[in-house]
Formats: sequence, structure tokens, C-alpha cells
Amino acid sequence: LNSDDTASSTAATATSIMGLMNSAKEKWNASGANEAVGRVSAKIPESTKNYVGTLFSREQLRSVTVYFGIGEERPFYVEKTPSLLVERLRHNFTFFYLNYMLLTAVFFCLTLFISPTAIIGMAILAAGWMWVIKMSSSGSLNLAGIKIPQKTATILMTVISVFSLIYLLSNVFWYTLFWSGLFACIHAFLRDASLHKDMGDQVAMEGDLALGSSEDTSFLNDEV
Repeated sequence: LNSDDTASSTAATATSIMGLMNSAKEKWNASGANEAVGRVSAKIPESTKNYVGTLFSREQLRSVTVYFGIGEERPFYVEKTPSLLVERLRHNFTFFYLNYMLLTAVFFCLTLFISPTAIIGMAILAAGWMWVIKMSSSGSLNLAGIKIPQKTATILMTVISVFSLIYLLSNVFWYTLFWSGLFACIHAFLRDASLHKDMGDQVAMEGDLALGSSEDTSFLNDEV
């Protein structure tokens, strides 16, 4: 295949995927799923939404510099005093929790990429979803002479997908949980992040400093 054929094939594939995505979006909107999600969301207390939003906010993700203590005199060492070690673990798990979750997601993706069975299974599931969406575009799915409503077909496919993913990703899940947990525990055990304990108490100072009479500023002119 020359470059023109490859480019044409890639463009055709991209067009097909976009078409399937648009079709899936139309079916999602037509099924009233958006309204159902909206009703569920409306029943969630505002305080809960704010708490979850704060929990996963970008500000809770520590930078690489803070995570590894770059520039600090002694960022990693073994704490031998039990009480101080317990306090270090408590602080690190609450301070770096979003970094540990990101680490888990990275390990999951890496483990997934080296698991051919999981990749093939997920590809088959994706093909199955594409087939169901395409064949039920008229509002029902004809399977061996049996007419299945689109909503029922979607529910059945969802159930099949859940059990298939549990089977396919069980090993990936345990490998991910073990290695990410191990690395997170090692980091929490060795990382001395006591310098950052007061980061949550920082107050942003805004506005101009208005100095009043000469008595208020006289100390600025005092010689040491």
C-alpha cells in the first residue's frame, strides 16, 4: 500500500468511527438518558457535589517537584519513631491521595497494554456495541427472527459488557492494585512532606496595602 492508500484508509476509518459515535449519541439522546441523568443529579445534595468537586480538583494534585521533594534537603528517609511514622503516613495518604490515584490509573493502562487477552476482548466488546447500535437503528433488533426493542438490547449488551469486563480485567485489576499500592506505600513510608503540612492553610493576600499616617509607617524608617 502506498501513502495515498494508507491516508484514504485512515480517513475512511475515522469517518466510520465518527459516524458510529454520532449515531450512539443520537440514540443516547433519543432514549431519554440525559433526562434520567439530570434527575439523578438533581437529587444529589449540593454539599455532596461541592465535596466531590473539591476532592478531585486540580489543586489537590501535587506537582512532580512536591511529590519527589525536588530541591528539599532530605525528602526521603526512614522514620524510626513509631508515632512520627504514623503521622507521616497519615499526612502523606491525605496529601498525595490524588497522585496515588493517578499512579493507579497509569499502572492500569500499562498493565492493560501488555495483556493481549484483555485488549482482544475489549475490541470484541466494542465491535459488539457497534453492531447493536447499527442493527437497532430502526428502533428494534432482529435476532434469529426475534424482534428485540432497542432499549432491551442495550440493557442486555450492558449486562454482557459488565460481566465480560469483570472476567477480562480481573487479572489486570489485581496486578494494578498490587503494584500501585506497593509504590504508594513505599512513597508514603519514605517521603518526608512535613514542609507541606500547612499548604491547606495558606491564605491568598489580595488588595493594596494602604498605609495611614506617618506614625503607622515610622517603623519603616527606623534604623536597625
